[in-house]
Amino acid sequence: MRIELPDLAAMEALGARIAARLRPDDVVALSGGLGAGKTTLARAIIRALGHEGEVPSPSFAIIEVYDGLRLSLVHADFYRLERPEDALELGLDDYRYGGVLIAEWPEMAGGFAHEAGCLSVVLDTVGEGRVALVSGGADWLERMP
Repeated sequence: MRIELPDLAAMEALGARIAARLRPDDVVALSGGLGAGKTTLARAIIRALGHEGEVPSPSFAIIEVYDGLRLSLVHADFYRLERPEDALELGLDDYRYGGVLIAEWPEMAGGFAHEAGCLSVVLDTVGEGRVALVSGGADWLERMP
């Protein structure tokens, strides 16, 4: 599915749409080049789940944990990983147990598309806006018409 995102309001709306459909153990895999809007979309999802404070980019910490939302959530930025095995060394499975994972640069962690609960969003810059190419595992096909 291709979704045009001409402005920040459209990005926020997509984040809210995704957040409304999230279930425990889901993964939202955000791909795209630098500046494509991955962190912006992640922030929109996190805010739509009820977070009211700052949503820092996990670029340096790699993992940010959010409790007290509708669903527990882990926001991870794998850009700095040198090899996929590094994600396991971070204890990623422990963090994401029973919650949702938003993964920026998922390919650096070995990818998540093989998981039924994975929604893949590839963002690209188009002029002043963005475009999102959204695809999901079998579980997401019925949730994101």
